[in-house]
Amino acid sequence: MDLDLTVTTADLAAAASALVRLVPGKLIDPVLSGVLLTADGDGVTLAATDRERAGRVERAAVVHTEGRVLVPAKPLADTLRALELEQVRMVVEGSKLAIRAPGARFALPLLDVDAHPGVAPPPPAVGTVDGAAFATALTTVASAASRDDALPMFTGVRIRAEGDRLVLVATDRYQMAVARLPWQPTGLPVDALVPAALLAEIAKQVDPTGPVALHADRDRFALVWRRGGGTSHAATSVLDGSFLHESKVALSDVDTRVEVDADAMAGAVRRVGLYTDARGVLLLEVGDGEIRLRGADQRAGEAEESVKADVSGGRTPQAYQSRFLTDALRPFLGGRVRLEIQPGMRATTFRAAEPGETDLRYVVMPMLPPKH
Repeated sequence: MDLDLTVTTADLAAAASALVRLVPGKLIDPVLSGVLLTADGDGVTLAATDRERAGRVERAAVVHTEGRVLVPAKPLADTLRALELEQVRMVVEGSKLAIRAPGARFALPLLDVDAHPGVAPPPPAVGTVDGAAFATALTTVASAASRDDALPMFTGVRIRAEGDRLVLVATDRYQMAVARLPWQPTGLPVDALVPAALLAEIAKQVDPTGPVALHADRDRFALVWRRGGGTSHAATSVLDGSFLHESKVALSDVDTRVEVDADAMAGAVRRVGLYTDARGVLLLEVGDGEIRLRGADQRAGEAEESVKADVSGGRTPQAYQSRFLTDALRPFLGGRVRLEIQPGMRATTFRAAEPGETDLRYVVMPMLPPKH
């Protein structure tokens, strides 16, 4: 094993940290907790896998000696992030990878690179999407997925193609988010249920000024983007998610429509939510030109706050968990949001009063009203 290179510290630190977040590697097997460093004429590539998901990040580097080594991922990322140097040199010294800096040396143990399964290239490309729109949609939709690993079918985001539209759907059974955005298909239609936690992290890493390429086959899904002067990709095994479809939620009995400033309503939800019961449920009442939020708890007391609104149709009151209202309003902050309320225990839809190129809907199930 041999490797010797000089690289911009900040670039490599960002790459290593990004890879650790894409593939956390919380495993007993140290080989699968490591990062593969490959130095060649194109620069340096960092790669990792836990057999379910994989990541690869490329960065520019001055390569003195080409080579490939495997070292513990998190210590590498932590060390690089702690260095306050413009450049750093990394070189194999016996059974260690030395990180050299003026007056200092840090050495990581070399793991068995031959025992590592390697990181496969992404599956075939199926299309591209605008980075900014995709990141926004991912952040919103992924937040509606369940965090309960006991129900893996609800921990993912279903990504499917409908002609020139890419549809993202997620639900935890109590809330659902749906985004439709334009994309450019270039291959076979995509339909995959992808772990929401990975997509939420990817949304933070993609370059909003460039495109994101989607790659998929029957068993795997991957995203590829450019950032920091190099290409990054994240791939994962897919879940079974054909059951997850927004049409399964009935939205045909709307009798009350409310248009309100999203920031004003979010602020009221936050304040009145301090006075909710153990379930965190508050009551939304619809009046003439306003909505009123009410919360009550035997120990905390009670609160109510009115927000000006444009109201049409009936005056159906509903009760919701305050945290679901907060999640539903977040994508629409900075503008006005339209609520479409159904009577009984039927879902309420949130959407932008003036939708843009991306059609975003957030659906929230009501709760039984709080007891006063």
